[in-house]
Amino acid sequence: MSEVVIVTGMSGSGKTTALRSLEDLGYFCMDNLPVVLLPKVVDLAGASSGKLNRIAACIDVRDQAFIADAGVVIDELRSHGVTVRILFLDASDDSIIRRFSETRRPHPLDQGGDLRAAVRAERNLLDDIRHRAEIVADSTALSTHELRALVQTSFAEAGRPHLAIRIMSFGFKYGAPTEADLLFDVRFLPNPYFIPELRQHSGSHPSVAQFLLEQSDTTAFLDHLEPLLLFLLPRYQAEGKAYLTIGIGCTGGRHRSVAIAEALQARLAAHLHNATIHHRDRALT
Repeated sequence: MSEVVIVTGMSGSGKTTALRSLEDLGYFCMDNLPVVLLPKVVDLAGASSGKLNRIAACIDVRDQAFIADAGVVIDELRSHGVTVRILFLDASDDSIIRRFSETRRPHPLDQGGDLRAAVRAERNLLDDIRHRAEIVADSTALSTHELRALVQTSFAEAGRPHLAIRIMSFGFKYGAPTEADLLFDVRFLPNPYFIPELRQHSGSHPSVAQFLLEQSDTTAFLDHLEPLLLFLLPRYQAEGKAYLTIGIGCTGGRHRSVAIAEALQARLAAHLHNATIHHRDRALT
């Protein structure tokens, strides 16, 4: 039986990188495929004796019929027993505008030179398909390498999804990450910023980490959080979730959240849950 991954999302969010990552996993990949042709491609793949049973297609607003026809086509494929999963790539408006400015490529919806208006219009058009997506990944803070790793982890082993766990430290003063599925506030812990010999170091430094991990509240917090996550992770995976971002926040995102995120990563690794880590604001404070 065929499996189809639809790669879609905002222009400039990394769809090409995602599609190439799926190609590396053995998917037969097509870019800018008209959505109405997808069932025909699946039918043709069915005659390939299993050689083309894993298909990935990048479909977005470049196809004028995509918005109107996507839902109908997806439902039709699923009614015929085809496994269809949707990967939606997103990014902040400012990030998308910066990327288009750097590449000097035209946005597919920009007709009057107002790039920000085109991005807003695209976001509104894609709202429905975004809500239908099994995986929504925000590439704003991801490097190309990190995005590739995310896609490959999510679709590894014959295309069956694994739960890609990402722990993100951040500072509330810069805003909570919109992509976080679970968010924990560690501002109740003593702040190394107010200790002169620790202030200049981040939570990755052994002296800062030791100071925080010696606090009874830190140990108690991790002792409560660890079993909670061990309870949740297999249930998220069984439900079909493929991407989980755990946000750990403090005031500036440099000391407490960094140390706790790294301690949490180590605890999950002890239970064979491999989590990537991203310190969003460590260098900003």
